[in-house]
Amino acid sequence: MSRFYYFSIFLLFIGVYSCTNDVKDVDALVSPTEAQKEIGKNVTIYYSDSAVVKVKIRGPLLERYTERDDPKDVFPQGVFVEFLDLHGKPYSWLEADRAVRSENEHLIYVSGHVKFYNSNNDKLESPELIWDESNEIVKTDKFVRITQPERGDTTYGYGFEANQNFTRFEIKRKVQGKINIDNLSKNLD
Repeated sequence: MSRFYYFSIFLLFIGVYSCTNDVKDVDALVSPTEAQKEIGKNVTIYYSDSAVVKVKIRGPLLERYTERDDPKDVFPQGVFVEFLDLHGKPYSWLEADRAVRSENEHLIYVSGHVKFYNSNNDKLESPELIWDESNEIVKTDKFVRITQPERGDTTYGYGFEANQNFTRFEIKRKVQGKINIDNLSKNLD
């Protein structure tokens, strides 16, 4: 019986120590970036404030990086954003080929064929735009083109800032364009 007892202890000892992995071996299999990455397909995200949905974001692919120092959401295949009023009706839209949302900064950087438009059919086009979630503004230092079909105006320039409703905006530098004089005189009356 003592042989069986010692043999059982020996097997238990071997079993416990044979089930360990070297930390270096595990790290070689899984990179830190991949371990902290979540992927979602055909994603819709709703942002609300005081139980009211204010923003709806959709994208075909979402890569969420959950690092403590720099958590971020990446939409590498495009993004479509709807800004909603109190009744859930969209009043402005934003679309781009790529977006990166920095959770710590509360900023969303969009790039590639960026289009931002409102319910009046005013449209901004730019290679890049930054949406500041906290201050509810949209801005860029890059080239912008704004078309306002109801007024017959097209404006170009560098640098731009607007409210997220896209009802008030300012082009910062080198402003030029075509303005319909008839509408200008109506606004002066």
